[in-house]
Amino acid sequence: MKILTLISLCFALTLHAETTEWSEAAQILARITPPQFPARDFVITDFGAVAGGSNDCTAAIAKAIDACAAAGGGRVVVPAGEFLTGAIHLQSNVDLHLAATNSVLKFSTDPKAYLPVVFTRFEGTECYNFSPLIYALGQKNVAVTGDGTLDGQADDSNWMAWKNSSARKQLAKMAEDNVPVAQRQFGEDDHLRPDFIEFNRCQNVLIEGVKIRRSPMWEIHPLLCTNVTVRGVDILSHGANNDGCDPESCRDVLIEKCIFDTGDDCIAIKSGRNADGRRVAVPSENLIIRDCTMRDGHGGVTIGSEISGSCSNVFVENCQMDSPNLACALRLKSNAVRGGVIQNIFMRNVNVGLVKDSVLQIDFLYEEGATGDFKPVAHNVVMENITVAQTPRVLNVRGFPGAEISGVRIYHSTFKQVKKPDVVEDADVKLVDCTLEPAK
Repeated sequence: MKILTLISLCFALTLHAETTEWSEAAQILARITPPQFPARDFVITDFGAVAGGSNDCTAAIAKAIDACAAAGGGRVVVPAGEFLTGAIHLQSNVDLHLAATNSVLKFSTDPKAYLPVVFTRFEGTECYNFSPLIYALGQKNVAVTGDGTLDGQADDSNWMAWKNSSARKQLAKMAEDNVPVAQRQFGEDDHLRPDFIEFNRCQNVLIEGVKIRRSPMWEIHPLLCTNVTVRGVDILSHGANNDGCDPESCRDVLIEKCIFDTGDDCIAIKSGRNADGRRVAVPSENLIIRDCTMRDGHGGVTIGSEISGSCSNVFVENCQMDSPNLACALRLKSNAVRGGVIQNIFMRNVNVGLVKDSVLQIDFLYEEGATGDFKPVAHNVVMENITVAQTPRVLNVRGFPGAEISGVRIYHSTFKQVKKPDVVEDADVKLVDCTLEPAK
């Protein structure tokens, strides 16, 4: 009788997850609609851009964008060939379109090409810094699409040499001291790297089809945006802090059919850091991630660590993850300085080949750890139908007294070649109807 009751309970819990939570995913998808653009093309070579990769085409691209916006919108077309450019600033109703597989935008590694500074966030803290390589602020209906390549040309001789800049600590202290954002000015002497693509406070965003290579830092950074679609993007960039896609304080986001091979988290959902994240106080919510491939990276899908504004309603399904350099499939990270509430996180039907550390990692002792006044929360984290060919352990979950890790469940999953015991500290985590096969 007790066995039947337990089976019935497990079935009811799983059925609830399928019918209630995932029905909300369908409602989110119904709201996400990619922007449409008028059938007008503005080819950058008609505005003075010259292929070859040595002539600076920044001004010509800007003229094409201005003409496109003035006409009411359309496509700014990059034809076949290599075109050297500095910062590109998009406007409303403009689709930057790389028309051919051999259409290449090569971005200058001269920091002056990304001045004057613009309003941005650096690792979750608002400031003024170098322009991202592709940037839009407060625009509506903006896109980067096509079959071509965006090449940031970053390596250890330029942007990557800045990865340990002392200005990171300076900015963090400014935020904790409540220095007004307008006074947080950083530039050429401060060595804070720019993101590759940042759409800041935009509505109706589309990034589709392009290849992204050699980014200075985060590759795709939608920030305080609504209605975002990232589809069919191929990212290969292994520099430090080279997160693949970082939706930050965004609402209604779809990431699908992308390939991530990165030097940091493949997808990292964020919502601001520490006091600055709590000041802005905009969560990330309503995100759908599906049909993606994750290779190298710190985590396949990560939430945090800049998560002070909280995060809820994340749905991940039908993804493939596999690499000896992929730390884990699902990763949540925060601490008592970052804080934040992470809740209603769902992952199902994910096939994992090999991961380096664990399948699920929740690390609330990350960096500053338990020392702080803002205890993090993770609640209602559900994984279903996860198949793993090889993992050192299934769980690496580290909480601490005063923090909350509750309602973490893994259902109907198979884990093979398990070598180590799970780590579960100060957390409510259960595996239900799962199969674990130890390594021989």
